[in-house]
Amino acid sequence: MKKILLSCVTVLFCISIMAQNSVSLKMNLEKNKVYRLSSSSEQTITQTINGNQQTTDSKTNNTISIKMIDATADFIIAEVRFDTIIYNTNSMGKTTIVSSVSEGNIKSAETADVMSYIMNRLSKNALYIKMDFAGKVLEIVNSKMVSDVIMKDTSSITLTGPIGSGVKSQIKNLTSDNTLKTMIEMFTYYLPGKQVSTGDNWNVTIQTNSGGMALDVITSYHLDKVKGDDAIITAESDIKTAVNAEPIVAGSAKITYDDLKGINKSNMVIDTRTGLVVEDKAKTHIAGNLGINAPGMSMQIPMDINGESKVIALQ
Repeated sequence: MKKILLSCVTVLFCISIMAQNSVSLKMNLEKNKVYRLSSSSEQTITQTINGNQQTTDSKTNNTISIKMIDATADFIIAEVRFDTIIYNTNSMGKTTIVSSVSEGNIKSAETADVMSYIMNRLSKNALYIKMDFAGKVLEIVNSKMVSDVIMKDTSSITLTGPIGSGVKSQIKNLTSDNTLKTMIEMFTYYLPGKQVSTGDNWNVTIQTNSGGMALDVITSYHLDKVKGDDAIITAESDIKTAVNAEPIVAGSAKITYDDLKGINKSNMVIDTRTGLVVEDKAKTHIAGNLGINAPGMSMQIPMDINGESKVIALQ
């Protein structure tokens, strides 16, 4: 009898241990509840032009809201809003601030005022998405409508020449379906979408757009442990120029970035009840050459990028 009792206790203990080491990691949002996440990053870009080193420092602060409207067996339907989008850049001693908090001025002679106007408009338009349980955005239902509304305003831009065409190109890229998906997936796409155990790995591949550069980011995630409602995860990403990357067009110049490569390492805490990030700290390094081709000019510019970022859940 004692042996049978001991065996039962042992089995129950093993089941308890297995339960602690196995967890379902997928999106599990409560209907009509608003979840808010914030990201902040600091980045230093160093470029060497004709032997002279130039440094650009940038800081970003973005806040996003996600509300699940409905769900099917295959995907979640959610309303997403970019509550705040703020970029602070210091290049060669000149500081530029683009902020959705400001109403901006589409007719301004200052690029920052024009872009602040666009960011402000974007922050006031909700996006309706279909997202799978791994956090991948399958479709932005009203993507074209939002893009058309914002792009319509570009007819009022008074900036001319290469600067004007560059700003319009930047706005078109910002409001494209792919860019909007990437902006959302920065906060959501990292889950296996299934039951996993401590020690398991899974991979996620996304194509992101950074400053007009299309980059493939292949990330390997590892579940280190489960502690209460928290899944502790480490991740490492290989970053490289996308196979189908198109040159950046700035006026009459074309900028290529074929050999950019980098790595990103992060430490994450995921709320197993919702699938959302509690905290994600990451460091990134990217290096390579920019190829500048313009009438009467062709040159290579070495570039080195170092950055740190953090995503947290807001209460």
